[in-house]
This record gives sequence, structure tokens and C-alpha cells, in this order.
Amino acid sequence: MNFKDLKNKSNSSINNLINELEKTKSSSSKYIDERYWSVPIDEKTGNGTALIRFLPVSNGDKVPWVIFYSHGFQGPGGWYIENSLTTIGQPDPVSEMNSELWATGIDANKEIVRKRKRKQHFISNILVLSDPKNPQNEGKVFLFKYGKKLFSKIQEKLQPEFADEQPTDVFDYWKGANFRLKIKKVEGYPNYDSSMFEAPSALFDGDEAKLEKLWNSQFSLSEEVGPSKFKNYDELKTRMNKVIGNKPAAASQTMAEAAPPSFKIKEAPPAKAATSSEEDLPWKESSDDEDEALAYFKNMSDE
Repeated sequence: MNFKDLKNKSNSSINNLINELEKTKSSSSKYIDERYWSVPIDEKTGNGTALIRFLPVSNGDKVPWVIFYSHGFQGPGGWYIENSLTTIGQPDPVSEMNSELWATGIDANKEIVRKRKRKQHFISNILVLSDPKNPQNEGKVFLFKYGKKLFSKIQEKLQPEFADEQPTDVFDYWKGANFRLKIKKVEGYPNYDSSMFEAPSALFDGDEAKLEKLWNSQFSLSEEVGPSKFKNYDELKTRMNKVIGNKPAAASQTMAEAAPPSFKIKEAPPAKAATSSEEDLPWKESSDDEDEALAYFKNMSDE
């Protein structure tokens, strides 16, 4: 474009810029990682169904799933929803505070810990075989994040409870099994109990050319729990303090003295020993139902 063209287009340039601005607003308002697939849910009934296939280990990975942890809770300063540094073996501020609160032995403090408990998630590669709500997803490879309840169904196939049941590697291309995912709303929460694996079958009837192409299209799972996926300790601590209403403690203040009234940490009885890490704490990690509900409230807070 030369200078003369620039002048000629000056009358329409403002409209073009406004259109581009609207595109920018819509694309940047909420980032969606399109590599991840989520269960299609009917907004009216809260139910959903799909057929997927868990895929085998990707090139460079050791197992066909990775585990990561997160914390999600609401406080006076909003929502805290962050990946936990304990995933990569580093200290995490929420885990540290949970350990200190639990070690006090005070029931009120333990209840706070239960609300801030660490949540366990799994990520695997999947092939979407049927997605009635979003048929454009069918035949494509995605990353799938799921919780302990669905992972327990995988465990049941890998290590059957009864001696007359044969173990099934559900991730195997040739001897694995399709997974019929069924989700329904039970008492206001999503429930996965009706989901089940079908009989073992070869994917693509064992066509090795198709299977090799599929394998080459899978995502690296180890990258999903790499250091770049986590904020650093100081960032997480700043966010945590803002959410729970903590002000930075002066050097002479104890943790209990610095905490706001609603989150006051009561002193531990002298005989109580501090718990060394969150791994040792005897509270239960969240279910898939809680994770789905948390995701719903997070979406509301992001809008």
C-alpha cells in the first residue's frame, strides 16, 4: 500500500480498526487451550455422553498419564485456583499453611484445611470416537484432564479386584477398550458412576499405518507438568495471602498474630508435633464431582 492508498482508505479505516478491536477483545477475554477436550454436557439436564479411547504412552513419556495437584478455594479476597508446586517436588505455600493449621489440632483449623485441600488430577491422550454435542471433535486426538473417580475405573481394569477377571491395558491400541463416558447430575453435582469400558477391541481394526499416524499426533504429557506450567513460590504466596485476607507479617510477628480474625491460627497444644508435609495429612482429596463444581464457579469468577 502506498501513501495515496492510505489517504483513500482513511474514511473506512476507523470501521476496520473497530472490527479488529472487537476480535481482540473476544479472543483475549478468556484463553481456551484447544488441545484439551471436556465432557459435552447438556445445559438443561446436566447430562452428557461420549465415546473415547485412552491412548498409549507418547514418544518421550514413561506412562500414558501424568498426575498434577492443585488447590482451589474461595476467601474474602476472591478465588485461589492454582497448580500446586508439590506436583514438581517443590514447597507450596498453601500446603505449608495447611500443614501448620492441621498441626495445631484445633477442629476449626482442620476445617479450614479441608476446604483448602489439595486436589489430584490426571492427564491422558485420548481419541474422541463419538461426541454427539460436538461432532467436529470426532476422530481427533485431545488431552483429557480427569479426576480420581475416573482413574479408579482405569485401575479396576489394570488390576481387577476378582481372580476370575483378566487385566486389560485400556491404553493399548490392539488390546485396549473404548470408554463410554456418561455423566449425569445427581443432587446438583456431576456424577460419573455409569461410565464404563466396553469389551476389548483393536483400534482401527489394527491398521498399523493408521495407528502409527495416530501415535505421531499425540501430545507430550510430561510437558503438561513441566516447570513452565507453575507460578513461582512468591507469586503463589502473594495470591494466597490476598485471597485469605492475610497481610504480610512483620518480622517480629508470629503466623498466628499476623492472620486476620476469620482465619486466626490457634496455637497448637505443646504435645502436638508439626506435620512434615501435606502427603502425611489424613484428609481426603477431592472427588471428580467437587472438581467439576469448582471449575463451574471458577468460570463464573473469570467472566
